[in-house]
Amino acid sequence: MPAFAGIDDLALTVTDLDRSERFYTEILGLKPLMDFGTVRTFVDRASGFVLSLCRHELGTAAPFTELTTGLDHVGMAAASRDELVEWERRFEALGVTYTPIRDEAFGSHLNFRDPDGIALELSASNEVYDGWMAELRARDIPADEIRARVMDYLGSLGT
Repeated sequence: MPAFAGIDDLALTVTDLDRSERFYTEILGLKPLMDFGTVRTFVDRASGFVLSLCRHELGTAAPFTELTTGLDHVGMAAASRDELVEWERRFEALGVTYTPIRDEAFGSHLNFRDPDGIALELSASNEVYDGWMAELRARDIPADEIRARVMDYLGSLGT
């Protein structure tokens, strides 16, 4: 089987390119790369993540909803829970719609929305999740072993 090297880029349809550009550059710190008129591309310099914002001539002005088939949310990684707290403070200061940090079994999550209501998430995984992911990269773990380990771990947490 050919190798899957990772995600190259993500493209989101938006209703107002200027408004969305301001959000993704001023709030999230992405750097503008190219403007093709109806598509603008941005990069996170640290990770190399590329985001494209698209405005379609026949697009609607309806806000995003994760209840429609297609995209549910865009998840981005944060380095730590402390970094999530910094993001939460930034969102509060800049008037970004968000929900408070939630601590879950495999890490912490901070959910927020862009100007079109697109669901975005910053998450910081915990040591258990990081360890399991490192092991998954090192060896092929059978699905039944993964399920058993997850159930044992969740059981140890009382969930």
